[in-house]
Amino acid sequence: MTEEMKMQETVETENQEAMDHMVALKKGDTVKGTIVKIDDNQAYVSFGYKYDGVIPVRELSAVQVDNAADAVQVGQEVECRVVSIDDEREKLILSKRQIDSENAWEALQSRFDNQEVFEVVVADVVKGGIVVDVGVRGFIPASMVERHFVEDFSDYKGRTLRVKVKELDRENNKVILSQKDVLDEEFEANKQKVMASLKEGQEIEGTVQRLTQFGAFVDIGGVDGLVHVSELAWTHVDKPSDVVQEGQTVKVKVLKVDPANGKISLSMKAAQPGPWDTAATQFKVGDIVSGQVKRLVNFGAFVEIAPGVEGLVHISQIAHRHIATPFEVLKEGETVQVKILDLNVADKRVSLSIKETEEAPAPAPKAEKALKEELNNPNVSLNNQGLSFTLGEKFGDKLSKLK
Repeated sequence: MTEEMKMQETVETENQEAMDHMVALKKGDTVKGTIVKIDDNQAYVSFGYKYDGVIPVRELSAVQVDNAADAVQVGQEVECRVVSIDDEREKLILSKRQIDSENAWEALQSRFDNQEVFEVVVADVVKGGIVVDVGVRGFIPASMVERHFVEDFSDYKGRTLRVKVKELDRENNKVILSQKDVLDEEFEANKQKVMASLKEGQEIEGTVQRLTQFGAFVDIGGVDGLVHVSELAWTHVDKPSDVVQEGQTVKVKVLKVDPANGKISLSMKAAQPGPWDTAATQFKVGDIVSGQVKRLVNFGAFVEIAPGVEGLVHISQIAHRHIATPFEVLKEGETVQVKILDLNVADKRVSLSIKETEEAPAPAPKAEKALKEELNNPNVSLNNQGLSFTLGEKFGDKLSKLK
């Protein structure tokens, strides 16, 4: 046998061995292979057949993908179903989606039964929510994505979310997932942990999360506590936005912890020195300071001499002349000068005077002259006093001597 004939025999033997090991296929078979090439609209799979199989882009995923590379990568191992075979044209169509779907339902049912938390990647954003590929098309409604309201999900595509199976209906090919349930459970667990660690009177830092008409919610370690509008500052606050802004870091004092109802009451003003705490060093008896008339009452006027520090100007200390009511000379909101008569920080009381900041008016000149003339006239009648005699009749001699 010539050398050429030997070589030909060897080739034929190798080809026969290859044919003997060649995968035999029929429609509906399941095969495992490796992605060897990716085009825009299809992926090629090598699994030991005489030519590579093709997975069209529509058969790559349970959700719509624009490019095959969005679903698989070169070198990735995949399991597929044979959709059609045409050996004459060397055309073998495979479906990854069909196998993924069959395998997915069992896995999803197990996750649903066990309330398992698992990760998914956002494949698409559609009206009303988010679409993910979990072997079948999974849908996360907008209300089940986050704990807070999200207006626009356009930047969620490609994000990894942690979800639970909320609803499963194989007959109607319906899978509803929820990330909000996962976040809610984690929040509640953390909330109980934080609340257990809090003590009334404790001072901590937090971040203002949101403002309402009645106060501000402050995040203190992943849990929100309420600072009522009356606890925002020592001075009167009309609306919370006058004092704090969302995102601002603030110091708060824990007033009350109610684990049963999940409520935490906080105070910003209690975490700051009160106006009366500094009043003793800021003021002393005898000081003359400016103040604003806050309230008028029948017995006097309350004047604020510092934010949160009000003192009483008694009606007798308002003017040198006699007044029937404070309303005769004062108006609410008016700025006045006051003198500190007494300061009692312990009782949060201060006595003030307006009239002592002013000089007493001199007696009217006409009245003083008339009085001297009457005293110098010995015949002045005192009938107005209920007497029927004159000074001359009663004290004539004595008055002459005095003169």
